[in-house]
Amino acid sequence: MRVPLSWLREYVDLPATETGRDVQAKLVSAGLEVETVEQLGADLKGPLVVGQVLTIEELEGFKKPIRFCTVNVGTANGTGEPQEIVCGARNFAVGDKVVVVLPGAVLPGNFAIAARKTYGKTSHGMICSGDELGMGDDGSHGIVVLPPETEVGKDAIELLELVDEVLDIAVTANRGDCLSIRGVARETAIAYGLPLRDPALLDVPAPNAFGYPVQVSEPMGCDRFTARTVTGLSPEARSPIWLQRRLQKVGMRPISLAVDITNYVMMELGQPLHAYDRSLVQGAIGVRRAGEGEQIVTLDGVTRKLHAEDLVITDDRGPIGLAGVMGGADTEIADLPQSRLRSTGGTPTAAENGGNTTTDVVIEAAHFDAVSIARTARRHKLSSEASRRFERGVDPAAAAAAAQRTVDLLVLLAGGTADAGVTEIIAPSAPHTISVPADHPDKVAGVVYGRETVVRRLQEIGCDVYGQDELIVTAPSWRPDLVEANDLAEEVIRLEGYENLPSTLPKLPSGRGLTHRQRLHRRVGRALAGAGYVEAPNYPFISEQVFDQLGLDADDPARRVVKLTNPLSDEEPALRTSLLPGLLGALRRNDGRGSHDLALFETGLVFLPREEAGVAGHLPVDRRPTDEELASLDAVLPEQPRHVAAVLAGAREQAGWWGKGRPSDWADAIESARAVAREAGAELIVRSGQYGPWHPGRCAELVVIVEGAERVVGHAGELHPRVLKALGLPARTCAMELNLDVLEQVGDDTPQAPSISTFPVATQDVALVVDTFVPHAEVEAALREGAGELLEGIRLFDVYENADQLGEGRKSLAYALRFRAGDRTLTVDEASAARDAAVALAGDRTGAVLRG
Repeated sequence: MRVPLSWLREYVDLPATETGRDVQAKLVSAGLEVETVEQLGADLKGPLVVGQVLTIEELEGFKKPIRFCTVNVGTANGTGEPQEIVCGARNFAVGDKVVVVLPGAVLPGNFAIAARKTYGKTSHGMICSGDELGMGDDGSHGIVVLPPETEVGKDAIELLELVDEVLDIAVTANRGDCLSIRGVARETAIAYGLPLRDPALLDVPAPNAFGYPVQVSEPMGCDRFTARTVTGLSPEARSPIWLQRRLQKVGMRPISLAVDITNYVMMELGQPLHAYDRSLVQGAIGVRRAGEGEQIVTLDGVTRKLHAEDLVITDDRGPIGLAGVMGGADTEIADLPQSRLRSTGGTPTAAENGGNTTTDVVIEAAHFDAVSIARTARRHKLSSEASRRFERGVDPAAAAAAAQRTVDLLVLLAGGTADAGVTEIIAPSAPHTISVPADHPDKVAGVVYGRETVVRRLQEIGCDVYGQDELIVTAPSWRPDLVEANDLAEEVIRLEGYENLPSTLPKLPSGRGLTHRQRLHRRVGRALAGAGYVEAPNYPFISEQVFDQLGLDADDPARRVVKLTNPLSDEEPALRTSLLPGLLGALRRNDGRGSHDLALFETGLVFLPREEAGVAGHLPVDRRPTDEELASLDAVLPEQPRHVAAVLAGAREQAGWWGKGRPSDWADAIESARAVAREAGAELIVRSGQYGPWHPGRCAELVVIVEGAERVVGHAGELHPRVLKALGLPARTCAMELNLDVLEQVGDDTPQAPSISTFPVATQDVALVVDTFVPHAEVEAALREGAGELLEGIRLFDVYENADQLGEGRKSLAYALRFRAGDRTLTVDEASAARDAAVALAGDRTGAVLRG
């Protein structure tokens, strides 16, 4: 919300010395987030005056149209002679009043003005556009043309209010009242301890039976509807300078008088309004829910198919507006579109107006249900200034005053006549009261405010307060966010100053710390970071097309996703079932930005839908939910196991004076999985596998034993070339993903102190010949089991394949076996016996025979 300081001063008598920065500090202290204070015209220096165009000479022979003008600027130039100016704009004529900047002036952006020769003429100044003055552009990209009654030679800086300060306030969702000058003025008055001149305190005539007919058939969606009629509007009437400038300062573009007035009143009072061309409305105005499939053409020219939950404004033909969001084109105000501050002069023709000029209007000032408006705006992707306010809460009691203010301005500025009829439909409702102990804010803040302070602060924000120890508080109509005792406590605390709250460090109870699961996650992260991986957390949202890019089968369980009803992006409407899409996307982005040697990891939740979808019940708000109620809620949520994943590309070890280095490969991905399993204390079985995005010949299946049965917990290896091409990844990219929750379940990470023997080690080497398809892991497992307790370690140090020496389809695996006893020095016979037992078991299980 942009708030000009000059407009704010109309309702609060701020000290003349107060600057925008001072007001910002006060409002921030009161809890409003004032992001910036824009200094309009801070670097603007005159002379900047009103001039009248006397002559225009078209200069020929140039690539673009150029005009040489003489302009009467009165005595502002010191001579009284016409000012000669070269200008390329085309939207003015002889006799028009324009804004002229004379030599010696400085425009925004430190643009100094001096006489200079251009296009064969000497230009003594400039005829200014709105952009050049820092006013913004209305879309015409032309110069500013002033009303014909503007005095020649008048200071344009003062006339156009070019010097001002504008506060830009980030209004939170619960403070819809601050989306208006009235609301911010109220907060400013409270912060300074000054009285507020409330612009909504107007004399409003009582409703009668002569107003425009209105039928509200949906009182839950529209609890208040005020309709007023103004007739005899002058087609020549244009928005005055002060009105247009105020709209520009708050960030709105002037359009036409009737529309500008409704926008002005909305910004002033916070009540959205809509003006209908009375001649185009057929029959009574109605408020109802849309029929499924009904259509409406909104003011932006888009045909919209309506939903049964949409609240619409209707006449005898059907919908003529989306309630609280945007009006319909069928009843649009027909008026001459006005360039900013331009007076066209003369009476508009029918051709200029598309065949119609609005002279009679019906003003709508209604109050709509916030949730209904928010859903409609979201459903149609149509956010407007009106919907933003209704979503956050509009003062229902301000509707009649806003309608009266609009009528007054139309009568004053457009020469209209206010119709005596006043329509006001109000659904009965009781004021919202809150019971709160007088010392409740004290308990919340840990500060003794006292009853008098609490009552005073609540009354300042507009509450009616009764009672002594137990206060009965009636919230004001403009604060629908005040619904419980804690809301009132927050108001007292913020107005007394958050900075005055004492700082108290929390005291943790003894004996509590990280859970076992949290410690495991930290250890896993440290282990992967120590191995050279960088943690790269990603958003949990994915596109379902990524499963095609990953090469998953059509019936793969990972394709079953949980879809969001209101996704942040329509391109990613689902929750992830794997960490790889996000990690691979991060790898692709970093590779595209020049970081080619990458090793990334992430631990996070994945979301797996349950077989039977359920609907969550509503939990109570007046008590703590029971364990059964919480369990029923958990039962309908998707399963959310925690996974860990890693991706690699480029060099794993850099080349240098110390050696050649090496690229990342499938073995690194498998080793990262082993590192995670070691931290969990789980025994990980690694064997050849085939799944989704991995290369069939370079994919490891990762298995653990759960309750005596094998369970696949992940895969690791090199990704398939087709996947790399589809995702735009570097060649030979490798990846690993594991179910960390299952590893935690089967693991035993109790620290085990190593037993260190003082006796020497006995080493035996064996070379076993097996079929090529036999995995090394199976051979090693057999050797380890057969060697028994004396085996201290085993290492594969050579793999050899030669058809001439070993035979077709055979390979040789060479292992170094380390034997040691804890209580004696092993003899050669003992070590040899253990080796032979290991070889024998390997032969039985895998068909291995000693080489040579």
